Amino acid sequence: MILRRLFLSLLLALAPAALAQDAALEPLEIVTASGTHRFSVEVMRTDEQRARGLMHRRFMAEDRGMLFDFKREEPVAMWMKNTYLSLDMVFIDKSGKVVNVAENTEPLSERIVPSSGPVLAVLELNAGTARRIGLKPGDRLRHSLFK
Repeated sequence: MILRRLFLSLLLALAPAALAQDAALEPLEIVTASGTHRFSVEVMRTDEQRARGLMHRRFMAEDRGMLFDFKREEPVAMWMKNTYLSLDMVFIDKSGKVVNVAENTEPLSERIVPSSGPVLAVLELNAGTARRIGLKPGDRLRHSLFK
């Protein structure tokens, strides 16, 4: 009985945070040879948000992702420090074209993952997603960030 009450209290305490996080999600589409694939993404627009990213998270739904807006096109580098999820990193130019894809990045690694050219944004998806949807350089993303 006590455990049940604690569990319900925890669920009620976490529910507003979960709802607030869902409210911040934005639609994003990836167009590949296999079709259009829809995701809901959190967009990281500030230095603090970009620095935190997906650190310390242990789960991300299959249809979710995180989009990092770097504000201008330039070469960027990412890493997986304090990130428990293996991710696919998609490097995107200002027009929404995929420049590079780094698949199945190593969790908790400090190894640098380079963009391999100037990009405006990076999309992080669960590892295996790029392969599942057939994502490759030259494919397109649709989101209000890209012109």
